[in-house]
Amino acid sequence: MSMTGTARPGLRAHEESVKLAPAQIVAGLRDFLGARLVAYIGNVSNTRSVRDWVEGTHMPSAQVVQRLRTAYYIAGLLREREGAATVQSWFLGMNPQLEDRSPAWMLREQPGESAGPAVIAAARSFAALG
Repeated sequence: MSMTGTARPGLRAHEESVKLAPAQIVAGLRDFLGARLVAYIGNVSNTRSVRDWVEGTHMPSAQVVQRLRTAYYIAGLLREREGAATVQSWFLGMNPQLEDRSPAWMLREQPGESAGPAVIAAARSFAALG
């Protein structure tokens, strides 16, 4: 996951989230957020599935891939200004912009067309305000 700043916050993370193969997205998230959190966002019960996705022995559904691409973008956006521990905490913590639900829960449980934009907006706000 790139940590290089750009003139436009999140631009590099967005480009990577669109261009990288699903296995690369999962590997980047696993390295940054940890396998357990990736498994949670991917709505699987164990980290073995995450390892299988990285190795290419199994593929997540298109819906899960989209959810993970969104999480990758958000993690990259936040990583431009925050450390790994803060980003992990942000994904897991209650967020007042998300009606006190965690971003990870939103990405996992809510439809992507509503959860994605809401979580991205909350991440942008956090990145801008700290």
